[in-house]
Amino acid sequence: MFQLFLGLLLLIFGIFLKTTKVHGFAKSKKFAWMFIGIGILSIAGQILIMYQKGEL
Repeated sequence: MFQLFLGLLLLIFGIFLKTTKVHGFAKSKKFAWMFIGIGILSIAGQILIMYQKGEL
């Protein structure tokens, strides 16, 4: 369950980086797709593991 939360947090942070207009995040905007991708892969992987274990 904790990995689902972390994946969701990474996904939300990536979306925040992509859409923000805050000047302080200007250097980090290029990493937005990386955070979005890692978040999606982490959530999908954990759901797959939970499904295989029968917890889902």
